[in-house]
Amino acid sequence: MEDLKESLAFKGVAERLTLGITRILENMPGVVDVRFVEREPAEKRSLLSWEQKNTCILPEDLRDFYLTTDGFTLTWSVKLDNECVPLGYMMINSVARLCPLLQPVSLFSLPNAPSLVDLDWEENNTESGTGHAPTAPHFDSRSRIFELDSCGGNGKVCLVYKNCTAGVVAQKSEIWFLDRSLCWHFLTATFTSYYRLMITHLGLPEWQYAFTPYGPSPQAKQWASLYQPLTFSSELSLADPAGDSHLNKLDPIKAFKGKAKVPAPKKKQSAQSSLGSTAKTQVVGTGRQIGAKR
Repeated sequence: MEDLKESLAFKGVAERLTLGITRILENMPGVVDVRFVEREPAEKRSLLSWEQKNTCILPEDLRDFYLTTDGFTLTWSVKLDNECVPLGYMMINSVARLCPLLQPVSLFSLPNAPSLVDLDWEENNTESGTGHAPTAPHFDSRSRIFELDSCGGNGKVCLVYKNCTAGVVAQKSEIWFLDRSLCWHFLTATFTSYYRLMITHLGLPEWQYAFTPYGPSPQAKQWASLYQPLTFSSELSLADPAGDSHLNKLDPIKAFKGKAKVPAPKKKQSAQSSLGSTAKTQVVGTGRQIGAKR
């Protein structure tokens, strides 16, 4: 009886954690094998140890999240030709795996080996944001970056503390996306907002690239248009209000309109035949004149 109560209590917590997305996914056509990994809450001492080790204060919403569950993993697949193909993947690293993106330099590394810090050589471009866009993080000591999600190798979602000073505890954080070309893209100002974005996008492949100027790959767009048509269409309209000007637009009326028949050019033989007929008449006339003289 107690086990039944505990299972029901955990089911209620899991339902609140996933915002009911598991039930929605199970009712979608073709979706199979929806799995939510159960995890125990993180201990307060582990959170305090992380803050002391990294000289950062965890945001209040992320702290409450870890005190509810030590990380988050939800996966789902689709059935294609009687085979289960993994598609959706939502993940938040545990406290133990919330590691710095920039690891300390190894003693065995070459002295002149390039690193991510070398990307911050353009001081003017990195310090000044474009318009109302926030300033991008730095790869050097001015920012403290921790990996929240590896995105299946398509980039990294990071918890970023900017404008840091050595020996001073950092408090204000943001959520940023680092793509595979090592360019930063702002996602949200709070962890709660990012968590809702992740749930809303169903963990589809490359959904973070919807917040970049170039967007996800064509294959990822096909999956999004199939399982997330409303959000996918609204994101396209927000990204390009005038429409996709870079795409080739086909006008079926012009493309399949019957071509008008071009009149065939006159053959040169007609001109030659007319010349030949005049020559014959001249020859015949000349012959008649000669016969009359005789």
